[in-house]
Amino acid sequence: MFTAQDPDAALMLRVKQGDRDAFEELVEKYKQPVINLVYRTLPDAAEAEDLAQHVFLQVFKSAHRYEVSAKFSTWLFTIARNLCLNEIRRRSRHPASSLDETAPDNDDHPLRQVEDTRNFSPPDLLLRGELEEKIDAALAELPENQRTAILMCRGEEHSYEEIAEVLGCSVSATKSLIHRGRETLKLKLKPYLRSGVWKEK
Repeated sequence: MFTAQDPDAALMLRVKQGDRDAFEELVEKYKQPVINLVYRTLPDAAEAEDLAQHVFLQVFKSAHRYEVSAKFSTWLFTIARNLCLNEIRRRSRHPASSLDETAPDNDDHPLRQVEDTRNFSPPDLLLRGELEEKIDAALAELPENQRTAILMCRGEEHSYEEIAEVLGCSVSATKSLIHRGRETLKLKLKPYLRSGVWKEK
């Protein structure tokens, strides 16, 4: 059974049955990877934290419809990517509005309970050195599909098949996206790496 291969899917099935401890366990495990992905798409630490909370709120709201058809992380990152794209579109229509306007204010909500007992701040998102700033800037200039593919490939040990499912394209297209994105990053970062001004930690 797929849940035997993916314990996170088993946890999500428990969430589907109303198990809030299982939900908290998933949030604790995936909150930072989700924040990292969101932050690289929308490079604002506060907004990344807000949108990540919306991702987990959507997970909770969708629990009753959850079916084990892929790895839990694939399903989760698909939700995260879709919400990022929605936020980008929303900003283009309403540039002055904020996610805070639609944030839940019910203190009894399970996500609120998780926020109260777990530190949701992204300390490793705060500026980490000049080279990483240049990497962030170079990533931000990539097309969205290339950026997402590279982040999932390098950050969370996702297979090409899983990344393809999140992006909604073929495995060969995913490999091509990653290759093109990496080549573009190499070209953009080569002057800084060659100069020796920015050194990797």
